Amino acid sequence: MGIIATELRPYFAAEDEAREKALRSCRQVIRYSGDAIRAVHRQEQDKARQFLDSAHQLLRELSYDLAGHGRLLHSGFVHDAQKELAEGYITLALIAGEDLPKPRALDVSNAAYLDGLGESVGELRRYILDSLRRGDFSRCDELLSIMEEIYGVLMTMDFPELLAHGLRRTTDNIRGIVERTRGDLTVSLRQKSLEAKLDDLS
Repeated sequence: MGIIATELRPYFAAEDEAREKALRSCRQVIRYSGDAIRAVHRQEQDKARQFLDSAHQLLRELSYDLAGHGRLLHSGFVHDAQKELAEGYITLALIAGEDLPKPRALDVSNAAYLDGLGESVGELRRYILDSLRRGDFSRCDELLSIMEEIYGVLMTMDFPELLAHGLRRTTDNIRGIVERTRGDLTVSLRQKSLEAKLDDLS
């Protein structure tokens, strides 16, 4: 029995060391991705790209380090880091009017990419609300249409939880986000129209 334990201990010690290192890297990826999204909302797109590129490099290194630790590579915390990175790149692309990056280009799983795509809807809502507060309606309809398109795409991805990693719950949340945003935009447009009419009368 002692011989077996002696043989197994190095395996688990290596797994534990790899896990601790991976957790630190994932936390940093998530931090950089959050910083990037905040930069996008401040109209600092170049700075957002720098944060995302740093996060992407960390994720590449993480994948290399975990090549011999398959269970860790497909763990929930790695999925979450990939999701946050995907959300950051997708949000930046949509707001900058660029083509969406593909999962392979970001080195993320397909499930993490779809989760990130879904999460980007909340960031688009935030961007629209900020635009409305500034009185800038120029891209609100366009971005709302993108939100609706994302919802439509994710609705077609009706696969078991084991494969989709909570995508169904994300999709359900998106429906409410889209409906609230449509309502907010409608109210703002009506108010703008009313103000214009009152200005004409004065």
